[in-house]
Amino acid sequence: MVGTEICRLLATQNKSARALVRKTSDPATVEKLKELGISIVQGDLRDKASLKAACKDVQVVIDAASAMPFSYLPGENTPQTVDQDGCLNLVEAALGAGVGHFIYTSFPPMSASFPLQDSKRAVEERLRKSGLIYTILQPTYFTEVWLSPAVGFDFLNHKASLYGTGKNKISRISYLDVAQFAVACLDNPAVRNTTLELGGPESLSPSEVVRIFEKTSGQPFEVSLVPVDALEGQLAAATDPMQKSFVGLMDSYASTAAIDMTTKLKTFHIKMRTVEEYARNTLGHN
Repeated sequence: MVGTEICRLLATQNKSARALVRKTSDPATVEKLKELGISIVQGDLRDKASLKAACKDVQVVIDAASAMPFSYLPGENTPQTVDQDGCLNLVEAALGAGVGHFIYTSFPPMSASFPLQDSKRAVEERLRKSGLIYTILQPTYFTEVWLSPAVGFDFLNHKASLYGTGKNKISRISYLDVAQFAVACLDNPAVRNTTLELGGPESLSPSEVVRIFEKTSGQPFEVSLVPVDALEGQLAAATDPMQKSFVGLMDSYASTAAIDMTTKLKTFHIKMRTVEEYARNTLGHN
């Protein structure tokens, strides 16, 4: 998602870019990158030798990789092996290659401890102490993921599961806009050795989002509330790293605070996508 869009934006700006892909990467995605003029290097975050070759003669590394949610494979592609150990491998490879700037995609600190968050925090800490010039992007919940059937927002069948009371304000952000910020950081000295929390252009409660989709679709939604104590019980009982991480993210979704983007948007001048635009696109009301 984010990585492919970053490559597309770099190509439109005629910037020389190299994409790290695995042997198991989707051939169609790799072909799409080649068509954009992106140089391809095969490797794996878990393979230190491949990262040394990938980082050779590179000025900037942009790390948007994660095992979650699409690449998770128990015991193989996990928050520990990819999001922590793998990304730490990439930091060391960048150091060894003399990379000038490392842009890392994380997310804002959350209250609960869970594998994905623990991995992100470990990489952030290493980056800050590494001596590399770094920019840590902390985008909040992705619109395209958290307003999708995968996490209970089944807009096609007009059903939505809301976590907690459904009244807390959330600054959802499109992954497309996360990619815009990542690319904008390349030529902005002000973001070096900084951490940027990123949200969308508006703060909407889950209940307000439901009303937007109801208005756009012309259909009422069946809404169910998932209590916080139920999520905390699931978090305590979960043993699978992906399940534990998803429940941890859901638990924080029920209480996360809004992110004020006013100052950042004056600096970056990025036109961000709204939830209403997303609703119209997903429901075919362009």
